[in-house]
Amino acid sequence: MSTSPHELHLQLLALLFILAGLVHICSGDVGTAGQYAPPYLPTACYGNDVSEFPSSNFFASAGEGIWDNGAACGRQYLVRCISAVVPMTCIAGQTIQIKIVDRAVTSVSRPSRNGATMVLSTTAFGAVANASASSINIEFQQV
Repeated sequence: MSTSPHELHLQLLALLFILAGLVHICSGDVGTAGQYAPPYLPTACYGNDVSEFPSSNFFASAGEGIWDNGAACGRQYLVRCISAVVPMTCIAGQTIQIKIVDRAVTSVSRPSRNGATMVLSTTAFGAVANASASSINIEFQQV
């Protein structure tokens, strides 16, 4: 039994659609995130001004890779956990929006991981990953 070129074309097209549905296209940058706990003040961006913190408590300190000589202050990012050393650490399908309020290397509270792309508040970290983890791999995009 032979397959006509038209049938073969349809089969290949169907396979392409199936494979495309399995692949996640990365729409942002990839980096790492640690977490830090209070005290959060003073910050390199806003000093002791509590009003600059989002009411959701989804905020972060910028790592040197995104600090940009202080221009990162106030930037907002969509962040999601994509993997970690320990399987099942990420909360699947959870993306949060955070605001940069500090610089990681000078923050009052020390991060759980040095050299991270960003250091999330405990609230933000716990929203995307198991809070017992010290660091995660993230996908992030400035909004």
